[in-house]
Amino acid sequence: MADQVLDKKEHSHHTGAPLIEPGHSYGSVTDKISSIVLTRKTPVAWFLGFSVAFLLLMVFLGSTAYLLMKGTGIWGLNVPVGWGFAIINFVWWIGIGHAGTLISAILLLLRQEWRTSINRFAEAMTLFAVAAAGMFPLLHMGRPWLFYWLMPYPNTMALWPQFRSPLVWDVFAVSTYATVSLLFWYVGLVPDFATLRDRTKNRWAQISYGILSMGWRGSAIHWHRYETAYLLLAGLATPLVISVHTVVSFDFAMGIIPGWHATIFPPYFVAGAIYAGFAMVLTLSIPLRKIYGLEDFITMRHLKNMAKVMLATGLIVAYGYMIEGFTAWYSGAEYEEFMILNRLTGPYKYVFWSLILCNVAVPQLIWFSKIQNSVVALFVVAMFVNVGMWLERFVIVVTSLHRDFLPSSWDMYSGTIWDWATYIGTIGLFLTLMFLFLRIMPAISIFEMRTLVTDDKKSKAE
Repeated sequence: MADQVLDKKEHSHHTGAPLIEPGHSYGSVTDKISSIVLTRKTPVAWFLGFSVAFLLLMVFLGSTAYLLMKGTGIWGLNVPVGWGFAIINFVWWIGIGHAGTLISAILLLLRQEWRTSINRFAEAMTLFAVAAAGMFPLLHMGRPWLFYWLMPYPNTMALWPQFRSPLVWDVFAVSTYATVSLLFWYVGLVPDFATLRDRTKNRWAQISYGILSMGWRGSAIHWHRYETAYLLLAGLATPLVISVHTVVSFDFAMGIIPGWHATIFPPYFVAGAIYAGFAMVLTLSIPLRKIYGLEDFITMRHLKNMAKVMLATGLIVAYGYMIEGFTAWYSGAEYEEFMILNRLTGPYKYVFWSLILCNVAVPQLIWFSKIQNSVVALFVVAMFVNVGMWLERFVIVVTSLHRDFLPSSWDMYSGTIWDWATYIGTIGLFLTLMFLFLRIMPAISIFEMRTLVTDDKKSKAE
C-alpha cells in the first residue's frame, strides 16, 4: 500500500532552518495533508473564494459569447494598436506559469529540498495559467473555431502555416510546454492518488483515485519507473522554461517596431516571467497556509526563499529597463529615442512610472530582514509585482504602437469594458481551477514531505 512505502532513495541532509516544523511523524504528515481532501470540513473561506471565482468565470463566458456574436470590434483596438489586451494578457499569464516549472524541475535537478512544500500547487498554477493564456490568442483570431489551421496537418486545400511567423512558433512552444507540464504534474501525483485511494471511505472516490493512481502499489519496480520518468520529465521541462518565453518574446523582437526590435528581449522576458511567477506563488501560498493551517509545512523559510528569488529576478528586470533606455540612446536612432521619451513623458507616462514603482522600487524592501520575516509585507510586495508585471506588458505593447512612424496614424488606446471583462474573467477561470484543485487533490506532495520527515529523523539520530 502507498502508505506503507518509505522513500527508496537517499536525500542529502538539509542544512539551515528546518524545511518543516519539528514534531511531525511519518503518519501525521500523511494524516494532515490527506485530511484536507478526505475528512476535514471544507473551510468557509474556500466557499467564499470559490463563489467569487465562479462569478468571475461567468463574466468570462458572457464576454466571450458576446465577442463571438459581435466580433473583435467590441475591443478597443484601432489602426496603430492592433494588439491590445489580448497579447498583453497572453504574455502576462504565460509568465505566471513559469515559476511552477522552475520550482518543480530546475530546483529538483539542483536538489533544492525546500521546493517540496510548494512544488505541487505551483505546478497546478502553471497549468491553470497556461489555460488562461491560451484563451487570448484563440479569441484574438476572430474565428477561433478555425484555430487548427495553425497546425501543419494534411489537408486538401494545401494550406500550411507560415513557419517564419513567431505567432506559429507560439503555438508549438506553448502546446509543448503545456503537455510536458501536465505530464510532469500528473506523474508526481500518482503516489499521492494511491494514498488517497487507500484512505478514503467513499466508494466513488476510491474508484476515481484508483483509476488516477494507475494501479500503484509502491513496489520497488514502481518507484524505479516513477523516479526515472519524473527525472526525465524534469530534464525536458527545464529547457522549456527558457525556450517558451524566449519564443513569446520573438512575437515582439522579430518586428521592426521601435521598442520591440531588441536583442535583449529573450533573457529580459525569461527573467520577467520567473519574477511574475514567483510573485504569484507567494500570493497564493500565503493565504493557503493560513486557511488550511499549513504553517508547519510552508514555513517562513519557504516564503523568504521565494522572496529572495523574486528580488534577484526583479533586479535582472530592472537591469533590462536600463539597458533598453541605454540602447535607444546609444543607437542614435531617432525613432528609438522618441519611443523612450514617449514612455517617460508621453500620455502613458503615469503607467510607465507606476510600473517602475511596482517592479523596481517596492521589491527593494525585501533587502530588509523585517520585511522578509513579515508575511503580510511579503504578500503586499508580491501584489505590487503582480500589478507591475501587467503594466510592463501594457507599456511594451501600447506605447510602442500608439505613435507610429506616421503622425497621421497616431491614436490612443485603452481597453473597453469588454477587454476588462475578458481579462478579469480569465482570473476567475484561473482561480476556479485552483479552488477545485485544492478541494480534490493534495496541494502538498505527501510522499515527498514524508521523505523529509524520515531524513530529519535520520539526521537527528546521527
